[in-house]
Amino acid sequence: LLENIRFDPRETSKDAGERESLADDLVSLVGDKAAFVSDGFGVVHRKQASVYDVAAKLPHYAGGLVLAEVEVLRKLTDDTARPYVVVLGGAKVSDKLGVIANLLTKVDRLLIGGGMAYTFLKAQGKEVGNSLLQADQLDQVRGFLAEADKRGVELVLPVDVLAATTFAEDAPFEVVSTDAIPADREGLDIGPATRELFASKLADARTVFWNGPMGVFEFAAFAEGTRAIAQALVDSDAFTVVGGGDSAAAVRRLGLPEDGFSHISTGGGASLEYLEGKELPGVKVLED
Repeated sequence: LLENIRFDPRETSKDAGERESLADDLVSLVGDKAAFVSDGFGVVHRKQASVYDVAAKLPHYAGGLVLAEVEVLRKLTDDTARPYVVVLGGAKVSDKLGVIANLLTKVDRLLIGGGMAYTFLKAQGKEVGNSLLQADQLDQVRGFLAEADKRGVELVLPVDVLAATTFAEDAPFEVVSTDAIPADREGLDIGPATRELFASKLADARTVFWNGPMGVFEFAAFAEGTRAIAQALVDSDAFTVVGGGDSAAAVRRLGLPEDGFSHISTGGGASLEYLEGKELPGVKVLED
């Protein structure tokens, strides 16, 4: 049993020789007749010593969790049952540029909520007030909107939001149309009409992937949008995958039944990079 492997700077080094040095030290603990079993799916997108380099030095195997996660992700990319709907939320568009670009070639509908939705709304020429906005991504987002239109992908944005006076749990707020967000307010959750709209767009889905909350779910007043998406997935007959990270935390925080989803991923970053079309080094090395 070792301490947190990242206390050793060689673990995350970009220098292959430094990582290999740590891998040699780890292999020396068990001998070269031993085997390596990789079962930490949350790190397989990282080319790190304990993930990649050790596997290259020993007979290697995927653990049950890694096998299950990869099987699920392949269902989201190969022979996917349709309609295929993806729900993306969270704070920043910039965190999901690659995955949005790739998903636009694969999905039937893309539902955008959370903080990242305001950059899309601004790209449509709407006032977003003090809401989270990545102005440097507006041209990129306009490109996504055009690409969705060209490909016939239904890209669905919020039609109303909870607009608060400040970012706080007890902040006064009102429900406003996304055509009329006051300049001095910020959107902290999708509104009731959007919850109904998004639920209707999920109702006939056969495959759903969800990554990212619809609002500041840590604040009770702004958690209902995220709850509505989660409940729509629980109620669905589709193959439903929750993409790790904040989405998985929200499911648990809001008290929803985990067995109401087909799969809750343990690796948000790994899941997104796989859906982006990137090779996962920690999986690739196990296939060699």
